[in-house]
Amino acid sequence: MKNFLARLFGKKNDMNIDITIIGTGNMGRALATRSIAAGKSLQVLARSTETAATFAAELGTGIASGNTAEVPAGRIVVLALPFDAAKEYVAAQGSALDSKILVDITNPVDFATFDSLTTPAGSSAAEEISALTSATVVKAFNTTFAGPLTSGSADGKPLDVFVAGEESARSEVAAFVIAAGMRPLEVGGLHHARELEGFQLLVMAMQVNPALPDFNWGTALTIVG
Repeated sequence: MKNFLARLFGKKNDMNIDITIIGTGNMGRALATRSIAAGKSLQVLARSTETAATFAAELGTGIASGNTAEVPAGRIVVLALPFDAAKEYVAAQGSALDSKILVDITNPVDFATFDSLTTPAGSSAAEEISALTSATVVKAFNTTFAGPLTSGSADGKPLDVFVAGEESARSEVAAFVIAAGMRPLEVGGLHHARELEGFQLLVMAMQVNPALPDFNWGTALTIVG
């Protein structure tokens, strides 16, 4: 009964929320900050209702919050979660996500070594998540770290955000990126998440490389031209 009521409540809010962010970590906070800057109505969901409410209050007024058992209210749902947790969430939601655009920001990195990905060759985290849902999955924000994303800029220029996925959904996410003050770089279909995740593996490895002490999770990718 509790889960049914939560889902019913979530559906009632579908028309009022633009963006739902799942997760309250550093990336969730950065994405929430950009959503607010874009003038989007926002909902944040976490495993703990209390954690989500506290997080929403810290962001400002008018931010909806709730538990991850609820149906997310936003048209765009950002999975600001680690890869395994994102898969778990999507599988648990099932058909409740059918009409949504899911934005996968994950990097399936072996964090013990920063030397390999945990997904099989010829696949990607985004494609594995897509296989679990009828929602449309878009890969974005996996090449941005929380610090630059919070400000939306790098070296005085709008932050570049690579976006991969089905064209119409990709365009919706790109429009959000523009509204948030950043530059979207649309790179094609969801299979290009493989290249984005592989490249970010190299970038993340540089952050933990003692030979590169200036790289401390504050770097950003910029395409010049």
